[in-house]
Amino acid sequence: MPGSRPLPALFLLPATLALLAPLNAVAAEVDRAASSRYAASLEQVSSITQFSDLRPTDWAYQALSNLVERYGCVAGYPNGSFAGQKAISRYEAAALLNACLDRITEVTDELKRLIKEFAQELAVLKGRVDGLEAKVGELEATLFSTTTKLSGLATFVLGANSFGGSASALVQESQAAFAATTMNYDVQLTFDTSFNGKDLLRTNLRAGNFAKSSFGGAGPSSLSQLEVAFQEDCDTKADCGDVVAIDRLFYQWPLGSGFTATIGARVGQDDMLALWPSLYPAETVLDVLTLGGAPAAYNKNLGAGAGLWWQDQGFSISANYVAANGDNGNPAEGGLASEGAGGTGTVQIGYGQEHWGLAAIYSYIQNANDLIVYGTNFALNSFTNPGNTSAVGLSGYWQPAQSGLIPSISAGWGYNSSNYDNSYRRDGKGSDGQASDGNALVNSSQSWSVGLQWQDAFFKGNAAGMAVGQATFATSLQGADTPRDGNYVWEWWYKIQLTDSIAVTPALFYLSRPLGADTPQAESFQQLGGLIKTSFSF
Repeated sequence: MPGSRPLPALFLLPATLALLAPLNAVAAEVDRAASSRYAASLEQVSSITQFSDLRPTDWAYQALSNLVERYGCVAGYPNGSFAGQKAISRYEAAALLNACLDRITEVTDELKRLIKEFAQELAVLKGRVDGLEAKVGELEATLFSTTTKLSGLATFVLGANSFGGSASALVQESQAAFAATTMNYDVQLTFDTSFNGKDLLRTNLRAGNFAKSSFGGAGPSSLSQLEVAFQEDCDTKADCGDVVAIDRLFYQWPLGSGFTATIGARVGQDDMLALWPSLYPAETVLDVLTLGGAPAAYNKNLGAGAGLWWQDQGFSISANYVAANGDNGNPAEGGLASEGAGGTGTVQIGYGQEHWGLAAIYSYIQNANDLIVYGTNFALNSFTNPGNTSAVGLSGYWQPAQSGLIPSISAGWGYNSSNYDNSYRRDGKGSDGQASDGNALVNSSQSWSVGLQWQDAFFKGNAAGMAVGQATFATSLQGADTPRDGNYVWEWWYKIQLTDSIAVTPALFYLSRPLGADTPQAESFQQLGGLIKTSFSF
């Protein structure tokens, strides 16, 4: 075309736009013979590399490549050239456009045949998609929250305790009060809410009826209390059953650079630790054996609190504070960081990887509050008399790369040093080194435990475990000889995973001297417990 820029032989998009309007008007004038002769002079190609005069740097190279690979309707001259700078007539452009349209028609016809052949399958898929859309719409209409996930755990415990030893009066008294077979329950409903995908608002509702059972720590010591045994604060043990209460309520959010902050009106120390230095157990039994061998440093203090942790490449530092009586406005009986706060301040340094971890912890404890520390009654005097206790612990774990005969190992040790207020001594209760109940004041106490756990024991998904240790026992006294306060705690269990949501765990435990130094002199007293725990998660 005189006076115009030569068109590439098949730069079809501009050619198509130019032809759509005038084609009907000039259709009668098309020289079919000329078009046929032009089309016959071209040869179809299957790859753009067949053109000898095209380079990847040419401005239309990518467009031509797409036409060749997708539609196969680009042709060249017999000499192997594309002649991209050569001008073409409108007739020639129409012929080339017709060749591409023929290919598109072929593809369309092929798709129609496929659609017809798989019409039944497509109808089934469409029905399923419609059904899914309906279910999604129903879920969205009935969803109680778009930001909250609800999970639940219900546990039944059927079991009994038996007591023995040469201290016949103590044995008979314990048999009469705690030897009956009992059926107890614990229910937890946990609401985890996230507002931006990185933070966490946790609300845990809990109820149980273990208060009158030895499995709930009712007696003769606290060592037989199960981890799953919940009881709410109340005036008397008789009031502690079947009460739904808030067990956890805290908010946790990242601060950047590896830092995470936590604040709560009801939060536990363990909620604010970046690393828990134990793998034992998969299915908890006695609570005392779940606390890394240091049940004072890793205590069960629960109340108002806040914490901050940092972690990076396995290393972590955690610091937190919990006030058991943080909801009480009387400074002598409660508040935050006050005389009656019942507070625990904790610092932990740890390092953990997939197969092993280690942590050291220090806790400063205000005595004379509702803090739960597991140990002999004699050792617990150090936590009930006015004063403070410094508790340290060293705990760690190791597990094999694959489950088998070699179990995971979790072990820990704790040491506690207690001091007593001067006011406690001035009133005469401690002038001779004796507490008001006649026991000498405990200056120091210790504890330790070792737990073994076999994953996929006998059958895949099941687990077996055994742990042994000494709960907190007095090791030195103020102005008196060291008591014979030693005791041993053993447990054995086997978890049977019936389904993804139901597990049954038979277990046995043995307490060699649960009363420690309070056992009648030269006499023995033991406790044996057996139970079947059934857990339902949902």
